[in-house]
Amino acid sequence: MQLSQSIKSISYVKTHAADVIRDIAETGNPLIITQNGEAKAVLMDVRQYDEMSESMAMLKILAISSREVQKGLTRDADEVLDEIASKLQARRNAEKQTV
Repeated sequence: MQLSQSIKSISYVKTHAADVIRDIAETGNPLIITQNGEAKAVLMDVRQYDEMSESMAMLKILAISSREVQKGLTRDADEVLDEIASKLQARRNAEKQTV
């Protein structure tokens, strides 16, 4: 991707909107939109945006998990699985009593 081709003014985008959107869909390259010579926005393919959003969400989850591990906020997997099994058994027992 050539950076010089991925920067356009807002007036260019307004007058060539259909071409700009077609190019973004075909190439997958985002477009930086300027206003008064300053970068103001990025226009990108919706599929790429979705992928980027999912990647960012995963990175946030990893960062939170890393902080929790550093703080010692972890539990043994067997302990968690036993707790889940106990809760499921209690729910089944409660359902049997109501039937």
